[in-house]
Amino acid sequence: MANSTQVKPWFLYLVQNVQNSLYTGITLDVARRFAEHQAQSTKTAKALKGKAPLRLMYAAQLQSHGDALRAEIWVKKQPKKTKLALIAGAQALPFDHIVQKLPLPNHQDIAK
Repeated sequence: MANSTQVKPWFLYLVQNVQNSLYTGITLDVARRFAEHQAQSTKTAKALKGKAPLRLMYAAQLQSHGDALRAEIWVKKQPKKTKLALIAGAQALPFDHIVQKLPLPNHQDIAK
C-alpha cells in the first residue's frame, strides 16, 4: 500500500522580467505558476504585473515546503551577481536538500 502522506516536492524558481529584474518564488508546479505570471491576471505576483514579457530562468526541486522557503529566503538575500551565477550553473544553492536543478531549454518560456 502506498503512503498517502508522501510529501510533494516543492520548487524554487527565478523569473526575469522586461526590466531584467529577477523575481524569486516557490511553488508545487512550476509550469502552472509561470503561466499564471505570464497571464498578467489576479494570480500574477504584484512584482511582475505590467512587466511582461517574462522568462523562466531557473528552477530547482526541493524536498519539502520548508526547504523551499529556506532556499527562497537565501536567494532573495543574495546580490544579483550571485543570482546570475546560480542561473548560469556557476553557483549552487548552499543546501543539502536540493533534489535537482531542472533543465530549462535555453531559458525559454515553458508555458504554452
